[in-house]
Amino acid sequence: MGILSPEQLQFFNSQGYLVIESFACSDEIESMMKRMEQLVDDFDPSSTASIFSTKNQQQSTDNYFFDSAERISFFFEEKAFGNDALHEIEPAFKKFSSSEKVSSLMRSLGYKRPAVMQSMYIFKQPGIGGEVVPHQDNSFLYTEPQTCTGLWLALEDANILNGCLWTIPGSHKNGLVRRFLRDEDGVKFDRPSPSYDQKDFVPIEVKAGSLVVIHGDLIHQSFENQSPKSRHAYSLHVVDMVGCKWAPENWIRRKVEPEPLFVS
Repeated sequence: MGILSPEQLQFFNSQGYLVIESFACSDEIESMMKRMEQLVDDFDPSSTASIFSTKNQQQSTDNYFFDSAERISFFFEEKAFGNDALHEIEPAFKKFSSSEKVSSLMRSLGYKRPAVMQSMYIFKQPGIGGEVVPHQDNSFLYTEPQTCTGLWLALEDANILNGCLWTIPGSHKNGLVRRFLRDEDGVKFDRPSPSYDQKDFVPIEVKAGSLVVIHGDLIHQSFENQSPKSRHAYSLHVVDMVGCKWAPENWIRRKVEPEPLFVS
C-alpha cells in the first residue's frame, strides 16, 4: 500500500495529480472523524475570533494564525472551521500521517527526508462550506528547489454538489505563478492571482477513503458546499528536507523542526 506503479507515476508526472482509491480504511476514517468531533465539542468559540479566508489572506496576520503551525487551532472560514498541527499532536491523525503507506508513497515520489509541514481538517459543512480559490501549494510552503506535495484524504464522499476538488490537469508544468510571503507587516502575495478559465478545470469526485496526491505547482480549487451533505477531508502538505532550503519568508516559521517520516 502506498507504493506507486510506473503507470501511476507517469500519470502523476503528466497530469500533476493522482487519485488512489481505498487508501484509508473505514476504521482509520472513523477514528479521525470521532476524535475531531471531540475536539470541536471541547472548543470554546469565544477563545478566538481568528478568521482565515482564501479570498482575503492578508487579514490573517495575528499570532493565533502564525502559531497554528505547531498547535491545534480552529479558524472561522466564512462559516466553517479549519484545523492545523493534528499530524503531530493527536494520535489518531499522527498514526495515519506517519503510517508506512504514507512513507511508501513519498518514497515512490523520490523523497529522501520528507516532513509534514502542515495538516488541516476541512469540514465543508452542508450549505455553508466555503470556497477555496484557485491556488498552488508551493505558494505557501516554498522550498528551494520546490518540493511541496499535497495529500488530500476524503473522509466522506466528495462530489460536485458538496464541494469536491477541481484542478487544471497538467498546469503544474507551467511553474509557480506567485508566492505567499511573511514580513514584519504580516502576510501577503507578491503578485495578483492570474485569471483562470473555469472551462479548463475538471472535477475530482472521489469516495471516502480515497487519497488525492497533488503536485505543489498544480492549480486546484473547490467550490462552496451547496448540498445537504458535509464533505470532511484531511490534508497534509509534505516537503523534502534534504537538498533543499525552507524559505525564511514562508508564513510558517517553526520553533522546532518537524520529525521526518523517514530518512533514506
